[in-house]
Amino acid sequence: MPLLGKVLVVDDDQNVLELVKLYGEKEGFEVIGINDGDLLLPAFDRENPDVVILDIMLPGTDGLTLCRNLRAVRMIPVIMLTAKGEEADRVLGLEMGADDYVSKPFSPRELIARIKAVLRRTHPVDMKTNWQLKYPGLEIQHDTRRVFVDAKEIEVTPREFDLLYYLAQNPRRVFTRDKLLEAVWGYDYFGEQRTVDVHIRRLRTKLAPLTHEYLTTVWGVGYQFTPPVKGGETTS
Repeated sequence: MPLLGKVLVVDDDQNVLELVKLYGEKEGFEVIGINDGDLLLPAFDRENPDVVILDIMLPGTDGLTLCRNLRAVRMIPVIMLTAKGEEADRVLGLEMGADDYVSKPFSPRELIARIKAVLRRTHPVDMKTNWQLKYPGLEIQHDTRRVFVDAKEIEVTPREFDLLYYLAQNPRRVFTRDKLLEAVWGYDYFGEQRTVDVHIRRLRTKLAPLTHEYLTTVWGVGYQFTPPVKGGETTS
């Protein structure tokens, strides 16, 4: 079986580490497990993983701080493990830059499916879809997954890129939160619509240097990408 990618799991529960390793390796992943937050960055440098799974509650440095520290090093996909029902932790994890989260206790098959989904979105894409979206002051490069505001590159997480690109591909079309969850996250996020709001808020902050507000709230419905009336958009 070909190697699908390398997964670094940080959790102080040995059962969780063994469960992810068992199911991950069965699906074709290499899984490295560590049980202390203070060991993450050395392991990250040594192993160069494709995705990191972080428990929020860890001995040593906590998962939220580690997520922020990882974002300062590399825009790698991060999936947070949170206690079931702890909405505040999930939202805070998204604010820190996490791309996804899974509530404990979790289905290992669901976790593996989410790992595969996030890797599909961050791996290089087929040349047929290697185009750029250009709007006044804003450029989104699909092939390199880079975003430029006023010709200056800004850092976005993998999930932020996916959301921005999806909206920008469909200018002036209004999407409900459920539709965005389905299209960008790729699976059922019923009851977790705030996930979209958190990512939109972070994107607005990063696009703030632009005089035009591209991400528009349609009250009672959802969101749309609204280019300036003049100037138009192009693809190449």
